[in-house]
Amino acid sequence: MKNTEHYFDWAATSPTDEDILKEAMELTLEAWGNPSSVHQIGKDAKALLDQARNTAAKAMGVKAENIYFTSGGTESDQIPLLSVLTKPVKGSILISSIEHPAIREQAEAMKNLGWKIIPVPADKDGRITPEAVTNLLSNDTMLVCVMAVNNETGSIQPIYEIADAITKACEGKRRPKFHVDCVQAAGKIKLDLSYKGIDSAALSSHKICGPRGIGILYLKDSIEPFLKGGGQEKGLRSGTENILGALAFSKCLERYYNMDNSTQVQITNNFVKKLSELPGCTIIPPSRLEKPDLFSPYVVQAAFDHIPGNVMLRALDSKGFYISTGSACSSRKNSRPVLEAMHVDSKLRETSVRFSFGPHTSEKAIDELYEAVKEVNSTFN
Repeated sequence: MKNTEHYFDWAATSPTDEDILKEAMELTLEAWGNPSSVHQIGKDAKALLDQARNTAAKAMGVKAENIYFTSGGTESDQIPLLSVLTKPVKGSILISSIEHPAIREQAEAMKNLGWKIIPVPADKDGRITPEAVTNLLSNDTMLVCVMAVNNETGSIQPIYEIADAITKACEGKRRPKFHVDCVQAAGKIKLDLSYKGIDSAALSSHKICGPRGIGILYLKDSIEPFLKGGGQEKGLRSGTENILGALAFSKCLERYYNMDNSTQVQITNNFVKKLSELPGCTIIPPSRLEKPDLFSPYVVQAAFDHIPGNVMLRALDSKGFYISTGSACSSRKNSRPVLEAMHVDSKLRETSVRFSFGPHTSEKAIDELYEAVKEVNSTFN
Protein backbone atom coordinates (compact mmCIF):
# COMPACT_ATOMS: atom_id res chain seq x y z
CA MET A 1 0.00 0.00 0.00
CA LYS A 2 1.08 3.57 -0.65
CA ASN A 3 2.39 6.01 1.97
CA THR A 4 2.70 3.54 4.83
CA GLU A 5 6.48 3.49 5.41
CA HIS A 6 6.53 7.00 6.88
CA TYR A 7 3.04 6.87 8.38
CA PHE A 8 3.15 7.76 12.09
CA ASP A 9 -0.51 8.36 12.84
CA TRP A 10 -1.52 4.82 13.77
CA ALA A 11 -3.50 6.06 16.78
CA ALA A 12 -5.90 7.67 14.28
CA THR A 13 -6.17 4.66 12.00
CA SER A 14 -4.02 1.86 10.63
CA PRO A 15 -3.41 0.52 7.14
CA THR A 16 -5.49 -2.63 6.63
CA ASP A 17 -3.82 -6.03 6.32
CA GLU A 18 -4.66 -6.92 2.74
CA ASP A 19 -4.51 -10.70 3.14
CA ILE A 20 -6.99 -10.67 6.02
CA LEU A 21 -9.40 -8.36 4.21
CA LYS A 22 -9.27 -10.44 1.02
CA GLU A 23 -9.95 -13.67 2.91
CA ALA A 24 -12.91 -12.13 4.72
CA MET A 25 -14.26 -10.73 1.44
CA GLU A 26 -14.04 -14.11 -0.31
CA LEU A 27 -15.86 -15.85 2.54
CA THR A 28 -18.68 -13.31 2.62
CA LEU A 29 -19.07 -13.36 -1.17
CA GLU A 30 -19.89 -17.04 -0.80
CA ALA A 31 -22.08 -16.67 2.30
CA TRP A 32 -23.84 -13.42 1.50
CA GLY A 33 -27.13 -13.98 3.31
CA ASN A 34 -28.64 -12.26 6.33
CA PRO A 35 -27.55 -14.20 9.45
CA SER A 36 -31.01 -13.68 10.96
CA SER A 37 -32.71 -15.54 8.11
CA VAL A 38 -33.76 -19.12 8.88
CA HIS A 39 -33.11 -20.58 5.43
CA GLN A 40 -29.82 -22.21 4.43
CA ILE A 41 -28.28 -19.07 2.92
CA GLY A 42 -28.93 -17.26 6.20
CA LYS A 43 -27.56 -20.19 8.19
CA ASP A 44 -24.35 -20.10 6.14
CA ALA A 45 -23.93 -16.42 7.01
CA LYS A 46 -24.72 -17.12 10.67
CA ALA A 47 -22.00 -19.79 10.71
CA LEU A 48 -19.44 -17.21 9.55
CA LEU A 49 -20.57 -14.78 12.23
CA ASP A 50 -20.24 -17.48 14.88
CA GLN A 51 -16.80 -18.33 13.53
CA ALA A 52 -15.71 -14.70 13.86
CA ARG A 53 -17.06 -14.47 17.41
CA ASN A 54 -15.27 -17.65 18.48
CA THR A 55 -11.98 -16.56 16.87
CA ALA A 56 -12.13 -13.15 18.57
CA ALA A 57 -13.02 -14.66 21.94
CA LYS A 58 -10.17 -17.18 21.78
CA ALA A 59 -7.65 -14.46 20.90
CA MET A 60 -8.91 -12.26 23.75
CA GLY A 61 -9.05 -15.07 26.30
CA VAL A 62 -12.77 -14.60 27.04
CA LYS A 63 -16.00 -16.49 26.35
CA ALA A 64 -17.67 -16.08 22.96
CA GLU A 65 -20.96 -15.28 24.68
CA ASN A 66 -19.34 -12.11 26.08
CA ILE A 67 -18.41 -10.75 22.63
CA TYR A 68 -20.76 -8.34 20.83
CA PHE A 69 -19.97 -6.90 17.41
CA THR A 70 -20.64 -3.17 16.95
CA SER A 71 -19.90 -0.47 14.38
CA GLY A 72 -16.67 0.57 16.11
CA GLY A 73 -15.02 1.84 19.26
CA THR A 74 -17.40 4.77 19.69
CA GLU A 75 -20.50 2.60 19.74
CA SER A 76 -18.79 0.08 22.01
CA ASP A 77 -18.06 2.91 24.44
CA GLN A 78 -21.53 4.36 24.25
CA ILE A 79 -23.67 1.23 24.69
CA PRO A 80 -22.69 0.83 28.39
CA LEU A 81 -22.87 4.60 28.88
CA LEU A 82 -26.35 4.93 27.38
CA SER A 83 -27.60 1.83 29.19
CA VAL A 84 -27.79 3.82 32.43
CA LEU A 85 -30.61 5.83 30.83
CA THR A 86 -32.80 2.75 31.30
CA LYS A 87 -32.46 3.03 35.09
CA PRO A 88 -35.60 4.16 36.95
CA VAL A 89 -33.66 6.78 38.91
CA LYS A 90 -30.90 9.15 37.87
CA GLY A 91 -27.49 9.08 39.53
CA SER A 92 -23.87 9.95 38.84
CA ILE A 93 -21.26 8.72 36.37
CA LEU A 94 -17.52 9.02 36.93
CA ILE A 95 -15.58 9.82 33.75
CA SER A 96 -11.81 10.11 33.74
CA SER A 97 -10.64 13.55 32.65
CA ILE A 98 -8.51 12.02 29.87
CA GLU A 99 -11.24 10.04 28.08
CA HIS A 100 -11.68 9.93 24.32
CA PRO A 101 -14.45 12.19 22.90
CA ALA A 102 -16.57 9.06 22.34
CA ILE A 103 -17.17 8.99 26.08
CA ARG A 104 -16.38 12.56 27.11
CA GLU A 105 -18.76 14.25 24.66
CA GLN A 106 -21.59 11.75 25.17
CA ALA A 107 -21.31 12.14 28.92
CA GLU A 108 -21.61 15.90 28.52
CA ALA A 109 -24.80 15.41 26.51
CA MET A 110 -26.24 13.26 29.29
CA LYS A 111 -26.02 16.20 31.68
CA ASN A 112 -29.05 17.63 29.89
CA LEU A 113 -30.97 14.51 30.90
CA GLY A 114 -30.32 15.10 34.56
CA TRP A 115 -27.32 12.86 35.13
CA LYS A 116 -24.39 14.05 37.24
CA ILE A 117 -21.15 13.69 35.30
CA ILE A 118 -18.17 13.78 37.65
CA PRO A 119 -14.68 14.08 36.11
CA VAL A 120 -11.92 12.05 37.75
CA PRO A 121 -8.74 14.18 37.78
CA ALA A 122 -5.52 12.90 36.24
CA ASP A 123 -2.14 13.37 37.85
CA LYS A 124 0.76 15.16 36.15
CA ASP A 125 1.77 11.89 34.47
CA GLY A 126 -1.62 11.67 32.81
CA ARG A 127 -2.70 8.74 34.98
CA ILE A 128 -5.89 8.10 36.89
CA THR A 129 -5.10 6.63 40.30
CA PRO A 130 -7.41 4.21 42.13
CA GLU A 131 -7.63 6.73 44.98
CA ALA A 132 -8.82 9.46 42.60
CA VAL A 133 -11.68 7.18 41.57
CA THR A 134 -12.72 5.90 44.99
CA ASN A 135 -12.60 9.40 46.49
CA LEU A 136 -15.46 10.36 44.15
CA LEU A 137 -17.63 7.25 44.49
CA SER A 138 -21.03 7.79 46.08
CA ASN A 139 -24.12 5.71 46.72
CA ASP A 140 -25.69 6.90 43.45
CA THR A 141 -22.66 6.15 41.20
CA MET A 142 -23.91 3.93 38.38
CA LEU A 143 -20.89 3.73 36.10
CA VAL A 144 -17.14 4.42 36.11
CA CYS A 145 -15.25 4.94 32.83
CA VAL A 146 -11.44 4.87 32.66
CA MET A 147 -9.56 4.11 29.45
CA ALA A 148 -6.72 1.55 29.36
CA VAL A 149 -4.27 3.61 27.25
CA ASN A 150 -4.60 7.30 26.53
CA ASN A 151 -4.76 8.06 22.81
CA GLU A 152 -2.68 11.26 23.06
CA THR A 153 0.08 10.60 25.60
CA GLY A 154 0.16 6.80 25.60
CA SER A 155 -0.17 6.70 29.39
CA ILE A 156 -1.17 3.25 30.59
CA GLN A 157 -3.90 3.41 33.21
CA PRO A 158 -3.93 1.06 36.24
CA ILE A 159 -7.27 -0.48 35.26
CA TYR A 160 -6.88 -3.64 37.34
CA GLU A 161 -6.00 -1.69 40.47
CA ILE A 162 -8.94 0.63 39.81
CA ALA A 163 -11.26 -2.36 39.39
CA ASP A 164 -10.07 -3.79 42.72
CA ALA A 165 -10.41 -0.43 44.46
CA ILE A 166 -14.00 0.00 43.26
CA THR A 167 -14.89 -3.50 44.48
CA LYS A 168 -13.30 -2.92 47.88
CA ALA A 169 -14.87 0.52 48.34
CA CYS A 170 -18.32 -0.88 47.53
CA GLU A 171 -18.08 -3.98 49.69
CA GLY A 172 -21.47 -4.73 51.21
CA LYS A 173 -23.36 -2.37 48.90
CA ARG A 174 -24.23 -1.93 45.25
CA ARG A 175 -21.17 -1.73 43.05
CA PRO A 176 -21.14 0.53 39.96
CA LYS A 177 -20.19 -0.98 36.61
CA PHE A 178 -16.63 -0.37 35.41
CA HIS A 179 -16.14 0.28 31.69
CA VAL A 180 -12.73 0.41 29.98
CA ASP A 181 -11.98 1.93 26.58
CA CYS A 182 -9.34 -0.45 25.17
CA VAL A 183 -9.18 1.01 21.67
CA GLN A 184 -5.51 2.06 21.99
CA ALA A 185 -4.60 -0.94 24.15
CA ALA A 186 -5.81 -3.98 22.20
CA GLY A 187 -2.94 -5.45 20.22
CA LYS A 188 -0.52 -2.95 21.78
CA ILE A 189 -0.20 -3.96 25.44
CA LYS A 190 -1.15 -7.08 27.38
CA LEU A 191 -4.82 -7.11 28.36
CA ASP A 192 -6.82 -9.36 30.66
CA LEU A 193 -10.46 -8.51 30.09
CA SER A 194 -11.57 -11.51 32.12
CA TYR A 195 -10.28 -9.69 35.21
CA LYS A 196 -13.01 -9.87 37.85
CA GLY A 197 -13.62 -6.14 38.24
CA ILE A 198 -13.89 -5.20 34.56
CA ASP A 199 -17.53 -5.20 33.45
CA SER A 200 -17.20 -3.99 29.86
CA ALA A 201 -14.57 -2.94 27.34
CA ALA A 202 -14.49 -1.33 23.89
CA LEU A 203 -12.22 -2.38 21.00
CA SER A 204 -11.88 -1.05 17.45
CA SER A 205 -10.79 -2.93 14.34
CA HIS A 206 -9.19 -0.11 12.37
CA LYS A 207 -6.60 0.54 15.08
CA ILE A 208 -4.99 -2.88 14.56
CA CYS A 209 -4.92 -3.33 10.79
CA GLY A 210 -8.59 -4.21 10.35
CA PRO A 211 -11.30 -2.44 8.34
CA ARG A 212 -13.24 0.58 9.54
CA GLY A 213 -16.81 0.27 10.72
CA ILE A 214 -16.45 -2.73 13.03
CA GLY A 215 -15.80 -2.92 16.75
CA ILE A 216 -16.29 -5.21 19.71
CA LEU A 217 -17.98 -4.64 23.02
CA TYR A 218 -16.82 -7.08 25.67
CA LEU A 219 -19.59 -7.43 28.23
CA LYS A 220 -19.23 -9.60 31.33
CA ASP A 221 -22.95 -9.55 32.22
CA SER A 222 -26.00 -8.58 30.22
CA ILE A 223 -27.26 -5.00 30.37
CA GLU A 224 -30.44 -3.30 29.21
CA PRO A 225 -29.74 -1.45 25.95
CA PHE A 226 -31.08 2.05 25.51
CA LEU A 227 -31.46 1.66 21.73
CA LYS A 228 -33.87 -1.02 20.50
CA GLY A 229 -34.44 -2.62 17.13
CA GLY A 230 -34.42 -5.99 15.41
CA GLY A 231 -32.76 -7.77 18.31
CA GLN A 232 -29.44 -8.78 16.76
CA GLU A 233 -26.46 -9.47 19.03
CA LYS A 234 -28.81 -10.89 21.67
CA GLY A 235 -30.81 -7.70 21.62
CA LEU A 236 -27.90 -5.53 22.70
CA ARG A 237 -26.97 -4.05 19.34
CA SER A 238 -29.70 -4.19 16.74
CA GLY A 239 -28.91 -3.90 13.05
CA THR A 240 -27.86 -6.42 10.41
CA GLU A 241 -24.40 -7.65 11.30
CA ASN A 242 -21.25 -6.66 9.40
CA ILE A 243 -19.97 -10.18 8.78
CA LEU A 244 -17.07 -9.14 6.57
CA GLY A 245 -15.88 -6.73 9.26
CA ALA A 246 -16.38 -9.27 12.05
CA LEU A 247 -14.35 -11.90 10.21
CA ALA A 248 -11.53 -9.47 9.41
CA PHE A 249 -11.43 -8.03 12.93
CA SER A 250 -11.33 -11.47 14.51
CA LYS A 251 -8.37 -12.43 12.33
CA CYS A 252 -6.56 -9.19 13.26
CA LEU A 253 -7.11 -10.01 16.93
CA GLU A 254 -5.76 -13.49 16.31
CA ARG A 255 -2.66 -11.97 14.71
CA TYR A 256 -1.98 -9.02 17.02
CA TYR A 257 -3.82 -9.27 20.35
CA ASN A 258 -1.06 -11.19 22.14
CA MET A 259 1.87 -9.92 20.09
CA ASP A 260 5.19 -9.39 21.88
CA ASN A 261 5.97 -5.66 21.94
CA SER A 262 9.41 -5.84 23.60
CA THR A 263 11.23 -4.78 20.43
CA GLN A 264 8.89 -1.82 19.95
CA VAL A 265 9.50 -0.80 23.57
CA GLN A 266 13.25 -0.55 22.94
CA ILE A 267 12.83 1.31 19.64
CA THR A 268 10.36 3.82 21.09
CA ASN A 269 12.35 4.43 24.26
CA ASN A 270 15.39 5.21 22.12
CA PHE A 271 13.31 7.56 19.94
CA VAL A 272 11.96 9.38 23.01
CA LYS A 273 15.45 9.77 24.47
CA LYS A 274 16.83 11.25 21.24
CA LEU A 275 13.86 13.60 20.88
CA SER A 276 14.34 14.85 24.43
CA GLU A 277 17.89 15.89 23.59
CA LEU A 278 16.81 18.16 20.74
CA PRO A 279 16.92 21.89 21.60
CA GLY A 280 13.51 23.10 22.74
CA CYS A 281 11.89 19.66 22.85
CA THR A 282 9.72 18.63 25.81
CA ILE A 283 8.38 15.10 26.16
CA ILE A 284 4.81 15.12 27.50
CA PRO A 285 4.75 14.18 30.25
CA PRO A 286 8.46 14.63 31.09
CA SER A 287 8.25 11.71 33.56
CA ARG A 288 8.12 9.36 30.59
CA LEU A 289 11.91 9.54 30.43
CA GLU A 290 12.22 8.11 33.96
CA LYS A 291 9.16 5.83 33.89
CA PRO A 292 8.86 4.48 30.32
CA ASP A 293 7.06 1.33 31.51
CA LEU A 294 4.01 3.45 32.36
CA PHE A 295 3.50 4.33 28.69
CA SER A 296 2.50 2.50 25.53
CA PRO A 297 5.41 2.13 23.11
CA TYR A 298 3.02 3.01 20.30
CA VAL A 299 2.12 6.61 21.24
CA VAL A 300 4.50 9.52 21.97
CA GLN A 301 3.57 13.14 22.70
CA ALA A 302 6.21 15.88 22.39
CA ALA A 303 6.29 19.67 22.15
CA PHE A 304 8.80 21.84 20.29
CA ASP A 305 9.53 25.45 21.30
CA HIS A 306 8.50 28.08 18.75
CA ILE A 307 6.88 25.48 16.45
CA PRO A 308 3.08 25.34 16.62
CA GLY A 309 1.83 21.78 16.33
CA ASN A 310 0.14 22.41 12.99
CA VAL A 311 3.36 23.90 11.61
CA MET A 312 5.36 20.81 12.60
CA LEU A 313 2.65 18.62 11.08
CA ARG A 314 2.72 20.49 7.75
CA ALA A 315 6.52 20.67 7.64
CA LEU A 316 6.78 16.91 8.10
CA ASP A 317 3.93 16.32 5.68
CA SER A 318 5.87 18.18 3.00
CA LYS A 319 8.74 15.76 3.57
CA GLY A 320 6.46 12.71 3.31
CA PHE A 321 6.11 12.01 7.04
CA TYR A 322 2.61 11.79 8.51
CA ILE A 323 1.88 12.62 12.14
CA SER A 324 -0.94 14.37 14.05
CA THR A 325 -1.50 16.98 16.71
CA GLY A 326 -3.73 14.70 18.78
CA SER A 327 -6.97 12.76 18.54
CA ALA A 328 -8.26 12.57 14.96
CA CYS A 329 -11.78 13.02 16.35
CA SER A 330 -10.72 16.44 17.68
CA SER A 331 -8.29 17.43 14.93
CA ARG A 332 -10.49 20.27 13.65
CA LYS A 333 -10.91 21.69 17.13
CA ASN A 334 -8.17 23.81 18.67
CA SER A 335 -8.66 22.58 22.23
CA ARG A 336 -6.54 19.85 23.84
CA PRO A 337 -8.68 18.61 26.75
CA VAL A 338 -6.38 15.72 27.67
CA LEU A 339 -3.37 17.99 28.04
CA GLU A 340 -5.50 20.56 29.86
CA ALA A 341 -6.57 17.84 32.29
CA MET A 342 -2.88 17.16 32.97
CA HIS A 343 -2.32 20.90 33.59
CA VAL A 344 0.15 21.10 30.74
CA ASP A 345 1.25 24.70 30.09
CA SER A 346 -0.71 26.41 27.30
CA LYS A 347 2.44 27.04 25.23
CA LEU A 348 3.32 23.35 25.35
CA ARG A 349 -0.22 22.42 24.36
CA GLU A 350 0.01 24.68 21.32
CA THR A 351 3.36 23.23 20.22
CA SER A 352 2.72 19.56 20.94
CA VAL A 353 2.36 16.78 18.38
CA ARG A 354 1.69 13.07 18.51
CA PHE A 355 3.79 10.33 16.94
CA SER A 356 2.08 6.95 16.87
CA PHE A 357 3.30 3.61 15.59
CA GLY A 358 1.99 0.17 14.71
CA PRO A 359 3.15 -3.41 14.15
CA HIS A 360 4.41 -2.60 10.64
CA THR A 361 6.45 0.46 11.65
CA SER A 362 10.15 -0.27 11.16
CA GLU A 363 13.07 0.94 13.25
CA LYS A 364 14.58 2.40 10.07
CA ALA A 365 11.44 4.46 9.44
CA ILE A 366 11.46 5.81 13.01
CA ASP A 367 15.13 6.75 12.63
CA GLU A 368 14.23 8.63 9.45
CA LEU A 369 11.36 10.33 11.27
CA TYR A 370 13.77 11.51 13.95
CA GLU A 371 16.10 13.00 11.34
CA ALA A 372 13.19 14.82 9.70
CA VAL A 373 11.99 16.20 13.05
CA LYS A 374 15.54 17.23 13.89
CA GLU A 375 15.83 19.11 10.60
CA VAL A 376 12.53 20.97 11.09
CA ASN A 377 13.38 21.75 14.70
CA SER A 378 16.78 23.17 13.76
CA THR A 379 15.14 25.86 11.62
CA PHE A 380 13.32 27.25 14.67
CA ASN A 381 15.66 26.48 17.58
